[in-house]
Amino acid sequence: MPLKVKTEIKGVLFDWDGTLLNSFEADSSAYLAMFQQMGIEWGLDDLAEHYSPNWYDVYRAAGLPEQRWDAADTAWRKHYSGFRPKLITGARGVLTSVGRQYRLGLVTSGDRDRVLRQLREFKLTRSFRARVCSGDTEHKKPHPGPLNFALNCIGLKAEHSVYVGDSPEDVQMAKSAKVRVIGVLGPFPTEKRLRAAKPDLLLNSLLELPAALKQLES
Repeated sequence: MPLKVKTEIKGVLFDWDGTLLNSFEADSSAYLAMFQQMGIEWGLDDLAEHYSPNWYDVYRAAGLPEQRWDAADTAWRKHYSGFRPKLITGARGVLTSVGRQYRLGLVTSGDRDRVLRQLREFKLTRSFRARVCSGDTEHKKPHPGPLNFALNCIGLKAEHSVYVGDSPEDVQMAKSAKVRVIGVLGPFPTEKRLRAAKPDLLLNSLLELPAALKQLES
């Protein structure tokens, strides 16, 4: 029987919304208000069924014509601006702990202006050696482009990296980039599809991450 080769982890990259930031209330409220403004009758059940970190997929599912997407973006941002989401419980401590051992990166589908503002507000900007947001690469999740770009920025190889996220698109992106992936159950309605995507490990809480990383290396 061949010996199991231990693969050293040198870098951990994170999703933002739903993984480190508890933004579901802000995000979903902004969606529903925007759809109402666009004249589309959608409720939380519709959003839960069709939610994706690629908001254009959500627009398509809702039947929003592409020529109205810019107006929808503007409306969503306006409604979202009335909220101040908090970090996921324990996120700051986990980042501090994990950051002592590994290089950290952020790969999110979130709008760059919004995400960078939130990082500044939480004083987390310097926690990440790379911050890849929507628009920084040609493709969005689940395409591996955003994650590959972040790895290049940090100087990491895929085999020495782990991605942490809460959606099936996170898992698909990581697997396409040949990066190990840890799923975390969060506030967004993605649990069923996240489980089906089969991450390497699935955590009930972000607080379990430090131990999970050691498990992947063992």
